[in-house]
Amino acid sequence: MPNHPYAIIEAPSTLGLATDGVEHLPDQLLDFGLAERIQARRAGRLAVPPKDPTPDPETGILNATAIATWSPELADAVEALLDAGEFPVVLGGDCTILLGSMLAFRRRGRYGLFFIDGNADFFQPEAEPNGEGASMDLAFVTGYGPSLLTDIEGLSPLVRPQDAVAFAYRDHKDQEEYGSQPLPKELKAIDLPAVRAMGIEAAAREAVDHLTREELDGFFIHLDADCLDDVIMPAVDFRVPDGLSWDELRAALRIALTSGKAVGLEVTIYNPRLDDHGSAGRGLADVLVATLGTTAP
Repeated sequence: MPNHPYAIIEAPSTLGLATDGVEHLPDQLLDFGLAERIQARRAGRLAVPPKDPTPDPETGILNATAIATWSPELADAVEALLDAGEFPVVLGGDCTILLGSMLAFRRRGRYGLFFIDGNADFFQPEAEPNGEGASMDLAFVTGYGPSLLTDIEGLSPLVRPQDAVAFAYRDHKDQEEYGSQPLPKELKAIDLPAVRAMGIEAAAREAVDHLTREELDGFFIHLDADCLDDVIMPAVDFRVPDGLSWDELRAALRIALTSGKAVGLEVTIYNPRLDDHGSAGRGLADVLVATLGTTAP
């Protein structure tokens, strides 16, 4: 379990999306008492550069240069917490915040990635209809894509493909329809059907065993709210039927956090504007408290 106190960074970037709304994620979760309930220090909010509605002509990706220049700022903020002996909890934002989070760890050593997401996020720019980096973040951090976003600070890949686990994704139809590139063979994939076939505990243990191998210095947890069942988490911009239950997500996070090797966590894509009664956000806060809170320092 994390043996360091928690510190929350607000990283409300929507640079990876054409739409807005997810920038309110930190405010909403903090309004639900997340910081107090996990005894976390609030370590500040990053300013995010303005968006450009037209994709970058070189890469075809929205806000590509802004993402490339902002990610090191997020990495600096994450590293400041690590230097202080704290466990970073990064509240996004869209999934491109992953680049800044992983850059922080890549600067320091060889870390794994537990990628819990309803989508594999492995699109190549030419196949993504809107040029949204939030559909490509797992590709970028594992070294697939334009060097502007894969080779930040000359450190490509930010995570070796064999050090990542794509967990509980269910966007197979979407990948097929738009022609997403396949996940590399060495990247461990445990999609939602596999999670169901194995059972959540066994699936999460297999993922965490892979991420606690001796050659890794630890692993980071990426949590996209759209991994959750659409019925309980409708407050996401891109909805896909099915998904994890609250209990399944709680079990996966508990197994990851009690491994002793988790080094940080980020939360993305929950959009409070789409959460009429706040129940989806409350549920998300409750799961984070139940897992981070019980393993609190």
